[in-house]
Amino acid sequence: MGMDIIWFESIDSTNKEALRRIDDVNDSTVLAAEYQTAGRGQKGTSWESAPGKNLTFSLILKPDMVKAENQFIISQIAAVAVAEYLRDKSLDVTIKWPNDIYVGNKKIAGILIENFIEGDRLSASIVGIGININQVSFDSDAPNPVSLRQITNREYDLKEEMEKLAGIFYDIYYPFKTTGSGNLTEIVSNNYHNSLYRLEEFHRFQETPSGEIFEGRIVGTDSNACLKIEKRDGTLLSYAFKEIKYLDIK
Repeated sequence: MGMDIIWFESIDSTNKEALRRIDDVNDSTVLAAEYQTAGRGQKGTSWESAPGKNLTFSLILKPDMVKAENQFIISQIAAVAVAEYLRDKSLDVTIKWPNDIYVGNKKIAGILIENFIEGDRLSASIVGIGININQVSFDSDAPNPVSLRQITNREYDLKEEMEKLAGIFYDIYYPFKTTGSGNLTEIVSNNYHNSLYRLEEFHRFQETPSGEIFEGRIVGTDSNACLKIEKRDGTLLSYAFKEIKYLDIK
């Protein structure tokens, strides 16, 4: 048992390839590429990755036990799995809501989720993940990237690292897939919550599109996967993706 891993030397996008193959492969299939010519980030942005230097891959899942209203659990599982993989390397890892992975104030990984719904349940999910592994310089205007090699001064074998991460993901996902246990959902959600970047710390944020800047602290997420922030005056507000900007990230 485990995840099937299919490697490509070069491809336009593992997410696009996953979409092309989604009906023909088994649940828990990984499509990994040494180089993507059109890798994607959130909201259509590009993901910078030097050829043969990083992990860029997509997971094809078929989580038909998940109700559409609970689809954020897939994002939580992915983020928790990547965080645990990096923590195994003794890194201080947090999850910047909704699913960027940080070491300190620097971004080491990003996750892009595409869910497909039939009736009231998920029929499939494509989980695109990029993790900076061996890249030592970044040319894009991304403000705060970092790689595993920059932190540890070690070079890593990408296929070995892919196997390790796939194993961690499978160990979290497979019991959840087979039992649909509410207890497992609670464990994953609590792990995600406790890993949130800047949890319970007062920092500056900016609302969009109003532009208002305020100090507040992250207290968690709500049932709609929105970020909950408590302002200095005690006001508790929820923000959807792209409605709030973290300030003071260098």
